[in-house]
Amino acid sequence: MNEMSTQTISNHVQQALEAMKNRVIQHVFFVACGGSSALMYPSKYVMDREAKTIRSDLFSSNEFIYRNPQALDEKSLVILCSLSGTTPETVEAAKFARSKGALTVSLTNVGDSPLAQASDYPVVFAWGEGTDPAESNASMMYQLVFGLLHHKESNDKFNSYVSSLSLLESIFSKAWNQFKPNAKEFAESYKKEKVIYTMASGSNFGPAYALSICYFLEMQWIHSAAIHAGEYFHGPFEILDKDVPFFIILGLDETRPMEERALEFTKRYGHRIVVLDAKQFDLEGIDEGILGYVAAMVISRVTRLYAMELAAARNHPLTTRRYMWKVEY
Repeated sequence: MNEMSTQTISNHVQQALEAMKNRVIQHVFFVACGGSSALMYPSKYVMDREAKTIRSDLFSSNEFIYRNPQALDEKSLVILCSLSGTTPETVEAAKFARSKGALTVSLTNVGDSPLAQASDYPVVFAWGEGTDPAESNASMMYQLVFGLLHHKESNDKFNSYVSSLSLLESIFSKAWNQFKPNAKEFAESYKKEKVIYTMASGSNFGPAYALSICYFLEMQWIHSAAIHAGEYFHGPFEILDKDVPFFIILGLDETRPMEERALEFTKRYGHRIVVLDAKQFDLEGIDEGILGYVAAMVISRVTRLYAMELAAARNHPLTTRRYMWKVEY
């Protein structure tokens, strides 16, 4: 790893990458639940696009254990994530992976959490409003996967990403200010809706999935489903009419043509459409080879802004729950 990299990336990530460097790794498993699982979609996309010799899969934590992949062994890397580090299924998944001889790296906001203790290498990320995006869970994920590909396959996008870290705070801040009026308008217009579908593809499907299952379903009790743009014309588009709301995300990765096709059709027959287009972001200074990857991070941040404004307009805080953390389940 070059001097620039070691001075910039997280110390916890450095330690995990050193461990990876000394191991044979043939398979990466991304394991988490809910929003933490959605976080991993862009990194899975990175592996699919960039890795030449390393396979990867993404699992919900409990299914990872029940499915018990035959490929899980001492040549596996398992990356897990839980904000609090207390998600029982993810803690058990870390223990399960280690029992198979896999190298485990966990992302959490709490350094002494059960997940951190159950993993070989805990990576602590920053969380909350005002957090430097370079220190976020999304950034740590990219540092890990690009670093792995750098060590194992000499992928040069690791250095491109590390060079971009100092730019992220300004990029995120500009996007937040740019889209705040749009988010307020969305909130006022859609605050009484009983259902809102989301749609995207590629690395952007993670933010679309999080917007649907976390923000709309979990936090706002609004019926929702995340529809993959590539699957839209194979069933889901039959739900479309002029009154059905769609929140459509257009990113900058290689799957954008699918998102554009889905948007064009939706505009033809629908009228309740919100479009978040990454082409509107100011990504000056970001290397062209990683634009799509960085755009997915910004999309994730901006969708949270939309959710916050919707919660305010509905007088339904994002922290409100019926069951989560309240009853046995």
